[in-house]
Amino acid sequence: MMFRKTSKVNRFRNFALILVFLGIGIMYLALLFRTHPWVSVILMIIGFLFVLLSSGVYLWVGMLSVKVVQVICPNCGNPTKVLGRVDLCMSCNEPLTLDPELEGKPFDKKYNRNPYKSVARKKD
Repeated sequence: MMFRKTSKVNRFRNFALILVFLGIGIMYLALLFRTHPWVSVILMIIGFLFVLLSSGVYLWVGMLSVKVVQVICPNCGNPTKVLGRVDLCMSCNEPLTLDPELEGKPFDKKYNRNPYKSVARKKD
């Protein structure tokens, strides 16, 4: 498997980090086109927008991270943040849930989607 499972907060942070590297890479590519000023300027602007977008993602993740529920992982004992109905521990990737209906069930990201949320609400 190319990508290993990580918590949602870490996935958002990794996405922002990829945007930073892409932006810097595009700006570095712009230096190769110094003889063509318009291409160089356009690539610099696109690279800057990628870096700016990553800053926005980091800001959004920071605000989201403050609001999520923090729990102690039963497997490793480290504090971790649970975003949604099911999530993985940020340290050991142990599946975690705050929903008593999902305890003991195998981990699946689909439990965070709207059809599963509405079914759980209708039962209440």
